[in-house]
Amino acid sequence: MDEHTLNDSGTESLLRDPDTSLCDSTEAEDKDESIHSCHIFGSSSSLAEDKTHPADDKSPLRPKMSHAGHMDLQWPKCDEIYDVIYYTNQIIFHCPSQKYVGIVTLPNQVQQKAVKKGFVFNLMVVGESGLGKSTLVNSLFHTNLYMDRCMPGVSEKIARTVSITKSTLDIVEEGVNLRLTVIDTPGFGDALNNHESWKAAVHYVDQEMEKYRRNEIGLNRKNITDNRVHCCLYFISPHGHGLKPIDVNFMKALDQKVNIVPVLAKADSLTPKETRNMKAKILSEIDKFKIRIFQVSECDPYNEDLFKQQTLELKRSIPFAVIGSNTVVERNGRRVRARVYPWGTVEVENPSHSDFVHLRNMLIRTHMQDLIHTTHYVLYENYRINCLCRNPFLV
Repeated sequence: MDEHTLNDSGTESLLRDPDTSLCDSTEAEDKDESIHSCHIFGSSSSLAEDKTHPADDKSPLRPKMSHAGHMDLQWPKCDEIYDVIYYTNQIIFHCPSQKYVGIVTLPNQVQQKAVKKGFVFNLMVVGESGLGKSTLVNSLFHTNLYMDRCMPGVSEKIARTVSITKSTLDIVEEGVNLRLTVIDTPGFGDALNNHESWKAAVHYVDQEMEKYRRNEIGLNRKNITDNRVHCCLYFISPHGHGLKPIDVNFMKALDQKVNIVPVLAKADSLTPKETRNMKAKILSEIDKFKIRIFQVSECDPYNEDLFKQQTLELKRSIPFAVIGSNTVVERNGRRVRARVYPWGTVEVENPSHSDFVHLRNMLIRTHMQDLIHTTHYVLYENYRINCLCRNPFLV
């Protein structure tokens, strides 16, 4: 049979020029596949809503565009509105059949794990005897940590040195567990010569930092107990003209090891004008001696206005002029914790009477995690780097 008799069947072109015919057939398959993909594209993109984008709508979300084979691509009908991303020569649909991927649930997962594990907060209180440290701690956490404590006499106070005592308490509130450790320094400021009374506190802070560092490089790091001091409330006496030498020496020795929060104790012994003057004097001397105290972090732009207002009030309240009391009295039909005097009643939780509410909000409600974070990522890292600089092969 002559090869030229196969024109009708198409075999002639294959025998005559196989390469060209193969290319033609490939192009035909590509064309068919392109047309098929257009139909699939149209069927899977049934993504625009007729009510929202009618057929005669001239908005850019419903264009008539030229595609393979000069086909006019119409937006298919759908009950949902889909996001459209335009590229150079194609359109990609974002299908909201599930309205989000799920990453918005990550904070909930972190919260569940944190609540299950519980929280740890270590608070050091330092100041002269008689400034109301124990009463303030009991007022802050609604507890009684010093129930069995015996008050020493005058001779015992003069003879004893500064010591460190720890009291641990588990607080549970609506399923949230907090292990609170309060570190007290009895004997601080009681001696005739208080030149080196700060050394006991510095030694304790360094000791706990070193314990954590050794546990961190140990074999079992899963259950490390964090006993590092996260915050130090330093009580300043209201009976003076600012900071005493013992106050300056202590804060200078610990300002790079722990978050120091200055507290003006027994604010009810001062008039409002005296309180303002005393605060200004303390802040000027802190700046004069270049003492680093805990700084309330700035608000983010997306924070609520109420949180921004609370943060501004916290910054204005430093140093906190506080009053502590565990006595509950009746006041205008309300039961409040207050101190009763012959000339009137001072409410502990009244912002116009003291800064107790601001201090409690900062320590517990708004900046506890900031105190823990600063201790771990700033103060502890500085300590660890200093240890490695002194001895690079330290283990």
